[in-house]
Amino acid sequence: MPSMPSMPPMSSITVTLITGAASGLGWAMTRHWYAAGHHLVLADIDEQALIARARELEDSARVMTVVTNITQIDDIAALIEQVSERFGRLDLLVNNAGITHRSPAYQTDPAVFRKVMAVDWQGAVELTMSALPMLRESKGQIVCIGSMAGWMPVPGRAAYCAAKGALTQFFEVLRLELESEGIHILMVYPSFLDTPIENHALGRDGSIAKHPRSMIGNMRSAEWMAEQIDQGLQRRKRWILPDPISRFGSLLWRIAPALYLRQVRKRFGSELR
Repeated sequence: MPSMPSMPPMSSITVTLITGAASGLGWAMTRHWYAAGHHLVLADIDEQALIARARELEDSARVMTVVTNITQIDDIAALIEQVSERFGRLDLLVNNAGITHRSPAYQTDPAVFRKVMAVDWQGAVELTMSALPMLRESKGQIVCIGSMAGWMPVPGRAAYCAAKGALTQFFEVLRLELESEGIHILMVYPSFLDTPIENHALGRDGSIAKHPRSMIGNMRSAEWMAEQIDQGLQRRKRWILPDPISRFGSLLWRIAPALYLRQVRKRFGSELR
């Protein structure tokens, strides 16, 4: 009988863990790194979506799916334990899972603020802390999907802006503390991507927001962003700010804040009602 193909030694592979892996940018990164030969751990809260995605990836020996709510510390612990048991290492952690809201802060149930902060900041922080022992061993890399909304105020996104701002500050401090150990952190600041996140944006009462989102600049594809992230990692970049208009907006907020506020009120007027 023909012999079964042997698995490559673990020291020669890259093990990548992606949260929010079943849709949007997470799925685009999954496909990109699957094609590159990575061994993948796909974490998502949506079990049925994970099952469907796993079926699309033919080499099941390289892919593990774990249903995970990153706001639950027990889920995080179980996820890291399964990564350790299955692959014994972790080379790349991608903190991608996220949610947003579209609602004026003064009209929004505080429970919405807590949920957005728990997913967009606390979950990424606690997962990273749990993964650090394996990342230290591999001298691995961490990717955090931030947002330009974390750099400048955007109407109707108070909690999202706060969570992404907190994400930036936490991981910039972590970079200072860990870079000398060989752990690399890439902060990614997309502006407007064609992904489902806005379709599931929370409204003021926690249900799905009914009004369309406002935007400026170009709508980029998730696949384009995944390619930019991969190139950034290969070049050991610390930051990716891909949209010139958003870069200009963040600069305007710092050097001419009154002008920025006037412009953003015009552009995002529908978010203020």
